[in-house]
Amino acid sequence: MDGSRAPVYEKLEMFIGGKWCQGSEGKTEDVVNPATEQPLGKLPHASKADLDRALAAAQKGFETWRKTSAYDRAKVIRKAVDLFRQRADAIAQTLTLEQGKVLGEAKIEVTVSADIIEWYAEEGRRAYGRIIPGRMAGVRQMAVREPVGPVAAFTPWNFPAVTPARKIAGAIAAGCSIIIKASEETPGTCIAMVRCFEEAGLPAGVLNLVFGVPNDVSTHLIASPVIRKISFTGSIPVGKHLARMAADGMKKATMELGGHSPVIVFDDVDPVKTAEIAAAGKYRNAGQVCISPTRFFVQEKVFDKFADKFIDIAKNLKVGNGLEAGTQMGPLANIRRVNAMEGIVADAQGNGARIQTGGKRIGNQGYFFQPTVVTNVDEKSKLMRDEPFGPVAPIVPFKTFDEVVKRANALEYGLAAYAFTHSTATATAVADALESGMVGVNHLGISMPETPFGGVKESGYGHEGGIEGLDAYLITKFVTQIGV
Repeated sequence: MDGSRAPVYEKLEMFIGGKWCQGSEGKTEDVVNPATEQPLGKLPHASKADLDRALAAAQKGFETWRKTSAYDRAKVIRKAVDLFRQRADAIAQTLTLEQGKVLGEAKIEVTVSADIIEWYAEEGRRAYGRIIPGRMAGVRQMAVREPVGPVAAFTPWNFPAVTPARKIAGAIAAGCSIIIKASEETPGTCIAMVRCFEEAGLPAGVLNLVFGVPNDVSTHLIASPVIRKISFTGSIPVGKHLARMAADGMKKATMELGGHSPVIVFDDVDPVKTAEIAAAGKYRNAGQVCISPTRFFVQEKVFDKFADKFIDIAKNLKVGNGLEAGTQMGPLANIRRVNAMEGIVADAQGNGARIQTGGKRIGNQGYFFQPTVVTNVDEKSKLMRDEPFGPVAPIVPFKTFDEVVKRANALEYGLAAYAFTHSTATATAVADALESGMVGVNHLGISMPETPFGGVKESGYGHEGGIEGLDAYLITKFVTQIGV
């Protein structure tokens, strides 16, 4: 980027009932650049009165939007996408400033987010019902698809564009209104996205954006009878808490929660090429990815070659400010992740693990942590049991198919899993055996706008993406009619 001109950060505001605003009680918090630890701006917090205004606006917006044809809804959404793409470079810079990831990764995320929104614009026009043959002449039986109602959505800091895009686009393409609480640590990207929908002519109240103390906001919104659907992306403990609140109101919920993705490398593959693919996936966004490959099980015959190449890649990654040319991995998003990485590494060492490279914080300004590879890891270590959500990779050997499948499936997680093999029979067998909502065989590309994204076991329920993602915002009404 041009170092002579500092990037411009987004103006921090909330959007309620078609109007940009600050919080009515004046409460704010700093948004911090994780590469410099310098504040980027002050983010307003919503008061209960502000949240009530958002709820009233969402109810009114829903009554308007649900009556708008899918054809006309799609036109507005596509116009928003056009604006989003025109501003992609500036939005990517905002994303890197507040989240830390390398600018090239931020640009890809913005591009993918635009594709997600565009896909939902088109798929919303195909929310088909069906005609069911009657048992007697003159009876017409119809299953009609309708929007569920106003939505409350909550998104995390690791993908500030993709996660809001999935929820906003899915909801409004289905004809719902939505109140979204994006992450307070990375608000600017979602604000920029909402501006595009506003300028595209989305009716007031259909899309509302608020910020605040997360538990206070979620408790207030989910308890309201206005809200009929909840969508959350985040940790398992928080997801369980929100799911309990949603259950009290019998409200539909989509829970995209944590993962600890196993990667099984069989001995019939090229270990060097496979290590290149695996390492690139592991250190993307400094490992702060829910579907990041995180537990590397490598068959004994190719273990050394795989591990050597993986370690070499980790040692030579250039870590730095995501806006600087040549940077390959940015900082962690916050100091909590740095502390977590130090704790995970210390626990692994305490259980006999060997740190092959990395393992420490870099410098004392910015939340930088060394790309880390750990071997000889005990299965009881936190690194093998708990989602690391950072640039620490355990590599362990295995002997047999049955053994590794048992180890891969041993945890409560079931979001993503990966396997590498040249055998069609093995590929089919391992895809069938892995207890996971998504399985990638011989590549890591498991997330696209047109495919379902979601987990099993404690990694959540429901889907985003694909026809399943649109279905999450729809209900089925059965209508039977007879002529008189």
